[in-house]
Amino acid sequence: MEQGQRAAPAFRRIVTGHNGEGKPVVLSDGLAANHKFPDGDISSTLMWSTDASPTSILGAADEGLRILGTAPPSGGSRFAMMEFQPGNVMHGLHRTDTVDYVICVDGEIDMFLDEVRFVTLRAGDVLIQRGTDHAWVNRSAAPCRLAVVLLDAVPKREGSVSGDISAR
Repeated sequence: MEQGQRAAPAFRRIVTGHNGEGKPVVLSDGLAANHKFPDGDISSTLMWSTDASPTSILGAADEGLRILGTAPPSGGSRFAMMEFQPGNVMHGLHRTDTVDYVICVDGEIDMFLDEVRFVTLRAGDVLIQRGTDHAWVNRSAAPCRLAVVLLDAVPKREGSVSGDISAR
């Protein structure tokens, strides 16, 4: 690890599937490894993604190792664990053309809808976000962990963050 760089958060990820005889098996069990740090005080760890709905339950590809941007693939989904360090600053408002299921797993965080209005999420709270402009700020003294599922949605709007891997 380089000086000034913080360690990636540890999230255990278990993936199940089927063997050649169709019996249920654990395909992998270990720490998720697909981390990105869009800002120094925020990390995102991809757990899984899909390209369509319905999606196949067969196959051996590890869809948690894909390189994705913020939004899911067109018609698909993206499941990530996010960690916000205490005292992170509010970055610009952004939006995705998605329906998001956000579960606050640990800690506390404010989701700003604009420069003034915000909602505080605490452990156990669930947010259903429907393509709104928003920004995250952890004003507490401890890290906050969110489980986030993004589902591709319509309409597609100018200025929304895409699934392009160059997006933050």
